[in-house]
Amino acid sequence: MMLAAIGVVFGDIGTSPLYALKECFDPHHGIAYSPEALFGVISMMIWALILVVTIKYVLFVMRADNKGEGGVLSLMALALRSFDNKSKSYFFFMILGMLGACMLLGESVITPAISVLSAVEGIEIAAPAMHKFIIPISLVILAALFLIQKYGTATVGKLFGPITLVWFLVLALLGAINIGDAPQIIAAFNPSYAINFVIDHPTTAYIVMGAVVLVVTGVEALYLDMGHFGRSPVRYAWLIVVLPSLLINYLGQGALVLSDPEAIKNPFYLMVPDWALWPTVGLATAATVIASQAVISGAYSLVSQAILLGFMPRMNILHTSDSEQGQIYIPIVNWALLFMVVATVISFKGSMNLAAAYGISVTSTMLITTILLAVVMFREWKMNLLLVAFITISFLIIDFAFWTANLIKIKDGGWYPLALGLLCFTCLITWFRGRQILRKRAMDEGIQLGSFIDSLLKHPPHRVEGTAIFLTAHVDYLPVSFLHNLKHNHVLHERVFFLKVSIWDVPYVNDAERLTMKDLGGNIHVIRAIYGFKETPDMGSIIDLIEKTFGMKFDLMNTSFFLSRDTIVPSAIPGMALWRERLFCWMYQNAGRQSDFFKIPANRLVELGAKVEI
Repeated sequence: MMLAAIGVVFGDIGTSPLYALKECFDPHHGIAYSPEALFGVISMMIWALILVVTIKYVLFVMRADNKGEGGVLSLMALALRSFDNKSKSYFFFMILGMLGACMLLGESVITPAISVLSAVEGIEIAAPAMHKFIIPISLVILAALFLIQKYGTATVGKLFGPITLVWFLVLALLGAINIGDAPQIIAAFNPSYAINFVIDHPTTAYIVMGAVVLVVTGVEALYLDMGHFGRSPVRYAWLIVVLPSLLINYLGQGALVLSDPEAIKNPFYLMVPDWALWPTVGLATAATVIASQAVISGAYSLVSQAILLGFMPRMNILHTSDSEQGQIYIPIVNWALLFMVVATVISFKGSMNLAAAYGISVTSTMLITTILLAVVMFREWKMNLLLVAFITISFLIIDFAFWTANLIKIKDGGWYPLALGLLCFTCLITWFRGRQILRKRAMDEGIQLGSFIDSLLKHPPHRVEGTAIFLTAHVDYLPVSFLHNLKHNHVLHERVFFLKVSIWDVPYVNDAERLTMKDLGGNIHVIRAIYGFKETPDMGSIIDLIEKTFGMKFDLMNTSFFLSRDTIVPSAIPGMALWRERLFCWMYQNAGRQSDFFKIPANRLVELGAKVEI
């Protein structure tokens, strides 16, 4: 499990040595080189890894698991449990969680671009004449990576662990070899170098913090992918393999630059012996592809969670593994990411230009995680308020320093992840609000299910053979499809089920807790099927479970599924701004079909709809 975790979880943070130190001393975004600055920067890098990753995430954040699952949406679900869903606090922390998810999605665009570019740029060191081929080669690698997504990561995943383990061993080896040239760099472990650098050169230190944060990019992956491997394997892999390898490599890069200041233009590749340069470029490219794969898979998981929590419209979700539930593929997300990544590479042209954009998405998510963690520590874990305040303020000081240091790079590319996040957030909050309006409209204008069925059974219409299953959005109100069927066909099936699929704020639900049933009389039943936000509802499995739990037999060829398929029209009715209503209508129109999402057999489906104004 440790080996697998090394392959999937640490790919992103493991490729940071390719560009982090180079960016710190970049003439456009960083600071001027001096031995004092080098010791200060290396010390800041070391303590960023210790304080942010080891103490904050590994020791604290990873404790906040939602039945074993991690990630900003899981943390949000934990934090929201202690608030009334109509309170302002509930809405505020929900917005924070959505913002964190949006920044993570923005990071999933930038990570493949910067990682692959920084690896391929090693070609320039080996053969300067090949500079013009860096972008074309990067685009080919990225296109191939996205094209193979539909085949799943089950087979490729088996190679991730060993290759990434070799990568970390190479990082440690290269670092150890170069430390011998200037062993005094080990003194950078003393935090006084970082502290004195900040005190003596506050402006310079503030600028460089925007680049130092690059050493912790990918830290959210520790938390997001925790559910795949468990907390302990991820912690042990970090403490035993990943952290030591990264520390040794950064010290080695510092030693190289200390002995040869000219090496600052690309300290990672210049620390590699000439005979090993091409193999290292190949290994670095493989490591960055693996890092990108992990981020892309994380984007699929994040979007899937957002769909089931009601923040995004339904999309076609394909499962690429028969044994691993978490391995999914979402075509529209894949092609959207490919388009955005290609546009990013062409626009920014180099890893150093992208590094300015990278930090804001990372630090924004870190800041949001700290705030949500504070809520969980106080309200869920019942920790002492003073202790929670001390821990939270300590984390916020670091996070806020990193975040504000990256804000000064907005004009140099920092605007890009903010724009991506704002676009994504606008869509999410519009979809969430639009669904709220539709639900309220349905309840205000709806007919109570129980009283209607009671009156209907007193004077029942003609009953026909077979079973009818009506999907409903609310267990207490009559679905529109049922009313339309009665109005147009004037019949009632021999057996009727009103089925409501609910998503709880837990990742998984046991089959024993999944179904509840209420008998309304006259062979009419209300069934509620409960799923976690990491599960995908499946009509076939629901019917199998009804048969197993309640002893009811179904003949699919004699069962009809009725769905409401409404046409949403923007109007002057109070709700949202007209442009948001138009956006919601467009999203609703282009959302995946309910029948596809719930895997309802097409030949047993009846869709009935109406025009609804919002």
